[in-house]
Amino acid sequence: MVVTSGTLILQRKGPFATEEDVPMANFPRKSEQAALALASRGVRASVIRLPPSVHADGDHGFVSTLINIAREKGVSAYVGEGLNRWPAVDRLDAAHLYRLVVEKGSAGARYHGIADEAIPTREIAEVIGRNLNVPVVAKSPEEAAGHFRWIGHFFAMDPSNRQSRLLPG
Repeated sequence: MVVTSGTLILQRKGPFATEEDVPMANFPRKSEQAALALASRGVRASVIRLPPSVHADGDHGFVSTLINIAREKGVSAYVGEGLNRWPAVDRLDAAHLYRLVVEKGSAGARYHGIADEAIPTREIAEVIGRNLNVPVVAKSPEEAAGHFRWIGHFFAMDPSNRQSRLLPG
């Protein structure tokens, strides 16, 4: 059994998230807890944590949401200075990881499916802006929720940062 979770919002012990890091207390991962409980009872259950961006043509995740917002608003934006970083993985690479975990994974193990560790969100916004031919602009943390709606809080985070905290404005 393989359960999917995320690398966003982990309590980090070092500069980057590792498989040993646990979710923040106020953001429990019930699916991880269930998989680990099953593993303790003899089920070969593992957890794969994916980064905020799992990318390929035809995406329907965080980055496609940012693209749709840029189309709608006529600008591609980032929060603050855009120095917060998002890890990423290509969808096919993530699929290979799932296969490896199914075939060779250890019960109770957590695996991180990250290929690109720290892409500044400003660069993400610049690529979106270039491909849509729209201006790239900065939004303050206070403006982020209104501009990005539900994803604003997450896009302002730095999951590569030790504490996965919101960046100051």
